Amino acid sequence: MSYLTAEKKQEIFGKYGKSNTDTGSPEAQIALFSYRISSLTEHLKINAKDYSTERALVMLVGKRRRLLDYLKSKDIERYRSIIKELGIRK
Repeated sequence: MSYLTAEKKQEIFGKYGKSNTDTGSPEAQIALFSYRISSLTEHLKINAKDYSTERALVMLVGKRRRLLDYLKSKDIERYRSIIKELGIRK
């Protein structure tokens, strides 16, 4: 049950990164984390007592937050555009 296939990753990197192989840009990583966060959130709605997944989700949200903070300090316009595209609350 792999929710994140190689094709899905390439699609995310293609849409938010500079190319399908652009795995390093903050935008691409933030988009990937957002996809993983939404799937883990759905999993936790069904399995409320899965605490290891809950911890992983909290850690992922923290990672995404740090990347967003980094992007905000480097280039506020790129930060605003990725927030708007992904619909992330500030």
